[in-house]
Amino acid sequence: MNSKRAAKKRPSADETFLEICDVVRKRSTCIRRSVGAVLVKDGQVLATGYNGAPRGSPHCTTCLREDLKVSSGERAELCRGVHAEQNVIIQAARHGVNIKDSTLYCTNIPCSICSKMIINAGIKKIVYRDHYADKLSLKLLKEANVEIVKHE
Repeated sequence: MNSKRAAKKRPSADETFLEICDVVRKRSTCIRRSVGAVLVKDGQVLATGYNGAPRGSPHCTTCLREDLKVSSGERAELCRGVHAEQNVIIQAARHGVNIKDSTLYCTNIPCSICSKMIINAGIKKIVYRDHYADKLSLKLLKEANVEIVKHE
């Protein structure tokens, strides 16, 4: 057996899929926050998504929410960007991929708008790394029995 291979620590599935989120988030066109999301089922990646302007729209050069000093987690309707969690669900739908009973890996806990979409899409579990300032999202997800795991 190769001693270098034996000494190398194999990352867990959660670590691997969160690392994929980190790579995907590099595609973000949002100037305020970069977020990546990956949908996984039976250990296989189904779709990826990142936040930014809608397909075909120009990327943001200024941020209205920044200009108005809107706190994180508030007044989402002012943002012209599509969230990573929304984009990963949309991407799966565009390609006819069944995401019911899948797991969402995301760099941040989803906001309440995304949480409602996650619940209705039938996503059963969320693994995330960083918190988000939207308290309603956790309440909605818990009420819908979506498993929530904060990866340390």
